[in-house]
Amino acid sequence: MARIIFIISVLFLFAGCNATNSSGQMLNDPPQSPGITYWWNDTVFYEIFVRSFYDSDGDGIGDLPGIIEKLDYLNDGNPDTNDDLGITGIWLMPVTQSPSYHGYDTTDYYTIEEDYGTNEDFQNLIAACHARGIKVVVDFVMNHCSSQHPWFLASQQNDPEYRNWFRWESSDPGYLGPWGQPVWHLGENGEYYYGLFWSGMPDLNFAYQPVIDEILSITDFWLQDMQVDGFRCDAVKYIFEDGQQLENVPQTFTWWEDFHSHYTQINPDAMAVGEAWDDTDIVAQYADNRFDFCFEFDFAEAMIEAVNAASSLPVIHKIQEMKILYPYHQYGTFLTNHDQNRVFNALGESTQKAKFAASLYLTMSGIPFIYYGEEIGMKGTKPDPDIRRPMQWNATENGGFSSATPWHNLNSNYTSINVENQQADSTSLWRHYNQLITWRTAHPALSRGTLQLLNSSNINQLLMLRQYNDDILLVSLNFSSNGTRVQTGPTDLTPGSYRLNDLASGTEVAALTILANGDIAEECLLPPQEKYSLRLYQLEKIPREE
Repeated sequence: MARIIFIISVLFLFAGCNATNSSGQMLNDPPQSPGITYWWNDTVFYEIFVRSFYDSDGDGIGDLPGIIEKLDYLNDGNPDTNDDLGITGIWLMPVTQSPSYHGYDTTDYYTIEEDYGTNEDFQNLIAACHARGIKVVVDFVMNHCSSQHPWFLASQQNDPEYRNWFRWESSDPGYLGPWGQPVWHLGENGEYYYGLFWSGMPDLNFAYQPVIDEILSITDFWLQDMQVDGFRCDAVKYIFEDGQQLENVPQTFTWWEDFHSHYTQINPDAMAVGEAWDDTDIVAQYADNRFDFCFEFDFAEAMIEAVNAASSLPVIHKIQEMKILYPYHQYGTFLTNHDQNRVFNALGESTQKAKFAASLYLTMSGIPFIYYGEEIGMKGTKPDPDIRRPMQWNATENGGFSSATPWHNLNSNYTSINVENQQADSTSLWRHYNQLITWRTAHPALSRGTLQLLNSSNINQLLMLRQYNDDILLVSLNFSSNGTRVQTGPTDLTPGSYRLNDLASGTEVAALTILANGDIAEECLLPPQEKYSLRLYQLEKIPREE
């Protein structure tokens, strides 16, 4: 009932601030006030599955030295070059010892997976990244470990030191998990243990203080000894259980408050992003003094829906909701990740749509995350190994990923769709990503600036005013083939006349007049724009004649 009341309240709030014209286009999005931002707001992250990125030693498995070899592709540290992607942050999927190919069931939180290298290799990677200005966050899977972890093996043998590190019952409680899965599993001792995801991943018992103490020690190790810049925390909704309530219980929220307090005491600049895969109103609760921000799954779905339907409305509605529910710009934006079908497939394998979807989230507020290979249009649909295939570097054997047979076969199109080909093509998807990241890095209006939706004569045109001090951009995203006029309405711009200069060409294309009360004086006609295209305009104030 509380959630229903909350949703109704939000809808009434939307109704009060988002009037529409006869075509359904919003007429009133009040100017946004600037808020507090952090280093991660200036960062474009790149998600890497180490096993699939680059193999440096010819065993068919990607490794940490392989990432070091490819750092110049991600960011060579030289702003004057244009053959690197330009990202400024890396999220490494699990890198600790694990019996599984994916690593989400660790057997040792302190040691690098032997397929990937050594702890020294990891420290070398961190040093090389920091030398280029790249931040690094690692997957922290604390909800559960592997059923092969020494802790669990000792607990299963009734070792008094580890018995309470996991939940045990003499008989099967019988209830199921959130998606109908079994959560109680028969152990070798004849008792049942709790594991939300599957029998190979027993949940740690956070109601037992030694477990918490150990998790905090692991946190200290990665921040201090390994020098990471933060964590991507996995499955954050499931830390505590209350009877048959298995997610989002009050103790879980309290734990994340304590965790936030701890890691910021160790390193005030450290960051943690949470994977709370849920509706926006639930996710926002985890972003309130618990995590620095969380991934916005609903917004990712809204962007893909909007592009496929050629309609701006799903995106407009989510932007309004996020502005209300989250701290200023504190949410992670992405298209798809390692748990979902790749975005190129979700968009019907259309390069035009893929470019447009990238334009959406890389000109939006929030903190963007690119899934490796997304920038070249890598394909992949479930099962999971098929959405985590080796990176397609070039058209040579094994796609330039390895000199040996890869751990998993590559996509069959690697000879035509690869990094080398796309870097040589000025119209490629890779070049589009490169340009977007360059603009986002160069213009604080895109990373830290306020966001206001402006009125458009075209219902399927998304117009965003992004402003950070004197850096002012008008973002025009066209979902249709119709022309656009910027219509009258309120802004927080200083009164006066402005030139609209096309950011790509630098040429003046229109003028905008702002009245004394901040309103746009009259309709401003923008140049024609193709369907599924982005235009960025820099607003330059015209000096007043004395």
